[in-house]
Amino acid sequence: MVAAFALTVEDMREASAAAPGGRFFALFDANALIAAVARSGDRAAFAELFDHFAPRVKGLLMRGGTSAELAEEIAQETLLTVWRKAALFDPAKANASTWIATIARNRRIDIARRETRSRLSQVYEILDEDGPEQPDETISGAERDARIRAAMTGLSADQYRVVELAFLEEFSHQDVAQRLAIPLGTVKSRLRLALSHLRGKLEDLR
Repeated sequence: MVAAFALTVEDMREASAAAPGGRFFALFDANALIAAVARSGDRAAFAELFDHFAPRVKGLLMRGGTSAELAEEIAQETLLTVWRKAALFDPAKANASTWIATIARNRRIDIARRETRSRLSQVYEILDEDGPEQPDETISGAERDARIRAAMTGLSADQYRVVELAFLEEFSHQDVAQRLAIPLGTVKSRLRLALSHLRGKLEDLR
């Protein structure tokens, strides 16, 4: 998806270069550019928006802790959303920068939620590894994840932290030990106690 979109962006940049002076607008006016995209699907106007906002969105995400690769992907997806939904932009409600930053933030939140759901599923798979096979799903994934979250609140602070690092943030046991400055054996002990607690709380899910 990213590669295909990059080709489209390159086409638009060529359109921008073909405009007088190689730029679509002498002075950057994001509102006018978005309006041009909304009005007629103006490729050169979009190229101006992309060149201005894509690196800024990427930088904003990276400052918030997002990896460079993911930040670039989200920046491209954000500008693609601007291209598709330019007609929804209302300058009376927000300026262009705020609107675009909101699109990027929402996309990052969606990805974070998806990653968390995946990691909670990994916790469940570990808890259920010795359980009997279930012919039918009796509880939805969302409800199961909510139950796991609730059960985790019953862990001690130390146990919660090692589960969070080992399963939700996917650190190795050795990395968890180094990060928390505790012995590897302590990490494993806390994980065993935590998983025992979680199995007891979630027995009816197994």
